[in-house]
Amino acid sequence: MSNVVFVVEDDENIREVVEEYLKAAGFIVITAEDGKKAVEMMELHTEIDLYILDIMLPEISGLDILKRIRSNRQTPVIMLTALDDEYTQLISFDGQADDYITKPFSPKLLVKRVEALLRRSGKHSDILQIGSISINVDSYEAFENGSRIDLTLKELEILKTLMWHQGKVLSRQQLLNLVWGYDYFGDERIVDVHIKNIRKKFKSNIIITVKGVGYKIEKKAGEAYA
Repeated sequence: MSNVVFVVEDDENIREVVEEYLKAAGFIVITAEDGKKAVEMMELHTEIDLYILDIMLPEISGLDILKRIRSNRQTPVIMLTALDDEYTQLISFDGQADDYITKPFSPKLLVKRVEALLRRSGKHSDILQIGSISINVDSYEAFENGSRIDLTLKELEILKTLMWHQGKVLSRQQLLNLVWGYDYFGDERIVDVHIKNIRKKFKSNIIITVKGVGYKIEKKAGEAYA
């Protein structure tokens, strides 16, 4: 089962970007835009594996939410803030935050920190597998029926993203945003080239083209498709 990450952030743009990157990495994401709603949702969702809390929230601050969490649980917590002064960082760690990230930040780096914290807490698996295809997300290696497949970094990222969204069609633009980043403005047909190269390296037809829409991987990846 995928890990559940609770993102509490009042900036809608930041919240949506963080949510998309975390979902692309295979996480189940719950969000709230203010501290009061976050506290209410915490009572309903007991399965949360990691919290990402903005410090300066409406209603109830991120630091106060951190205190509530630490009153009865040791779930990993990452604090987000536009404040980079030493005092704010110190009170975050004094409140037993596990990590602290200053805005602006890289969403990809945030995902890596989430994965690292969950590994240290023993809750994150480093193996992604569908059918005969598997990826070790730590060593960045792909396998088919146990045999290592030599992929470039971008090829592996595309395959990993499609596997995390198994059964869902992703457009070229979605793949560009999730793999290359939102600041990429090149030709979207570069996705087709990488998909073609991935297909050449596997014996089975693992990536399905949905004409006029995009690409997907089914749950039975690794089997032959008609």
